[in-house]
Amino acid sequence: MDASTQTQTRPVWDIFIRLFHWTLAGTIVFAWWSAEQGGNWMTAHMLAGYTILSLILFRLIWGFIGTPYARFASFVKAPGHTLQYFKTAMRREEPHYTGHNPLGGWMVIALILLCTLQATSGLFATDDIFTEGPLSSWVSSGTASLMTEIHEANFNLLLGAIFLHLAGVIYHQRFKGEPLVQGMIHGRKPVSGGYSDVRTPVLLGLIVIIPALGLFLLLRSLG
Repeated sequence: MDASTQTQTRPVWDIFIRLFHWTLAGTIVFAWWSAEQGGNWMTAHMLAGYTILSLILFRLIWGFIGTPYARFASFVKAPGHTLQYFKTAMRREEPHYTGHNPLGGWMVIALILLCTLQATSGLFATDDIFTEGPLSSWVSSGTASLMTEIHEANFNLLLGAIFLHLAGVIYHQRFKGEPLVQGMIHGRKPVSGGYSDVRTPVLLGLIVIIPALGLFLLLRSLG
């Protein structure tokens, strides 16, 4: 079904997914900006890295026990299915998905992996002058140098993935008439058929925040 067959607007993205999305986006921007400033801002840069890892931990847990469209099982499709979707997208005949479409689902996975690698490598990175990650002393100087190189190179990959993500959002927003940005703000999207009711388990979400907060405090204590 295409966008023209959508008949009603329903809740799709729960409050925790929306907070995760915008907090992660803002933290990535701040991490980049603080790294560019250098000096005393590097402390804030490392705190941003801890925040990113904590957010990723929350998202991983929520991806298994969260609301229907937040679960990985709802949008991570087999390669063959994803390839078929890509072919139909090239003809601008792709079907409408209430949650992430197959390409968008794999982009979510790519961004999670790249953010995890970026923040994790930063824990072991060092500039050999003023700043070093909280775990850099746990490894050899050669390993620390390697992690520093990974931290720098992976950021370019992360930027590329973010660019593709934004391009996909613009395409669906501008040419398919799908209000993706608005949906990630208020949580509602136009749907038609095959809809799973979204009732946010607030208490469960608050419980999942606990290990994420614990990870942040642990990393901060190591720093």
